[in-house]
Formats: sequence, C-alpha cells, structure tokens
Amino acid sequence: MNDAPVLQVSDLRIVFRTRGTTIHAVNGVSFELNPGELLGVVGESGSGKSVTMMSLMKLLP
Repeated sequence: MNDAPVLQVSDLRIVFRTRGTTIHAVNGVSFELNPGELLGVVGESGSGKSVTMMSLMKLLP
C-alpha cells in the first residue's frame, strides 16, 4: 500500500492586493492528509479557513 500523503500543503501564503492595500489572508499554513484520514479546519471568523480551501481547489483568481 502506498503511504504517501493524498494532500500535502507546506507554508501556504495567500495575499490579496487591492487599491494599494495588501491583505495577508493566510500566512504559513502547513499540513498533510494521509490515506484514510479526515481533516477538520476550525478557527475564528476571518482566520482564512475558506480562503485556504478555495486556494487548494484552485478557485481563487
């Protein structure tokens, strides 16, 4: 059986630039998801949960 992670994220950083303003939405997120594992992402409002997952699905411009 292959023990390689099905998803590996290392030092993910997401920055939005608009009208001369820079917003660091996600800064340094890292995790691995191995076969058979589940991942739950929890955090406060505005902590970057949705932006992180949208980035992994390539839904951000």
